[in-house]
Amino acid sequence: MLPPDDFDPPVGVAQTLATGLRRIVAPNPSPMTYRGTNTYLLGDTAIAVIDPGPDSPPHLSAILKAIEPEQHVSHIIVTHTHLDHSPLARGLSQATGAPVIAFGTADAGRSTVMQQLADAGTVGGGEGIDAAFSPDQIVADGDTITGAGWELDVIHTPGHIGNHISLGWGDACFTADHVMGWASSLVSPPDGDLTDFMRSCARLQARDWHVFYPGHGAPVEEPTARLDWLVTHRRAREKAILELLSQSPSSAPALARTIYTETPSALLGAAIRNVLAHLIDLHGRDLVTHTGALHESATFSLK
Repeated sequence: MLPPDDFDPPVGVAQTLATGLRRIVAPNPSPMTYRGTNTYLLGDTAIAVIDPGPDSPPHLSAILKAIEPEQHVSHIIVTHTHLDHSPLARGLSQATGAPVIAFGTADAGRSTVMQQLADAGTVGGGEGIDAAFSPDQIVADGDTITGAGWELDVIHTPGHIGNHISLGWGDACFTADHVMGWASSLVSPPDGDLTDFMRSCARLQARDWHVFYPGHGAPVEEPTARLDWLVTHRRAREKAILELLSQSPSSAPALARTIYTETPSALLGAAIRNVLAHLIDLHGRDLVTHTGALHESATFSLK
């Protein structure tokens, strides 16, 4: 289901994807960000910048260069507070005067169980969090963000992180890191929550979409199939974990090394975080138990 590795757009160049929509890829390629973060420019006169990206002076210059003389930045919308999506928001706001809009600060939208884990301090790691992020305007699920000639529906899609939102634009959706154009999303507790992730998939599945514009990778031209693949992929991982635990108790690192046999070493840490997310979800559903404090090195067993 994953696309061929042929997405290689020029970095820092505004490319038109649809009428009124352009994309600029940030200069932050990595095993976790693919070619770089997709920054979207929506509108013809009053421009909404969706996910300004990492704290990168060259990327800030590329965004400002793409704003034509008859245009201005009216909104800066941040889908979530990972370091590859949100830090440039403040600098862009200072340069343009546009407000920064988001679901909330870095810990907004966390489920009760993940907040308890964060408070306990036994589970941590994964993607970098923009802990200093503070929006000018907070939006909630079901809100509408309106600009000149465009309108976005706010859909709270926690899972990758609690404050993650997707943005419906007619029958298109900016899915950020919930549905990406090149791989499945990392779900890394306590910011990532697999239980929430699956619920968010179901929410997106309830609408008829034509295309997804993701935070990384090419547009997803078959949204229904990609969502089905994501759900099936997660269920397959769950099945593999349960089958291994039926043989003997194990930890998240040991399970990941057994399941993710073809994963490059640079991504093994992310695989361990994903397995831990599954184990926490299974624990919440009363299917597994563990010894000692809940963390990735804890020993898990079937209940």
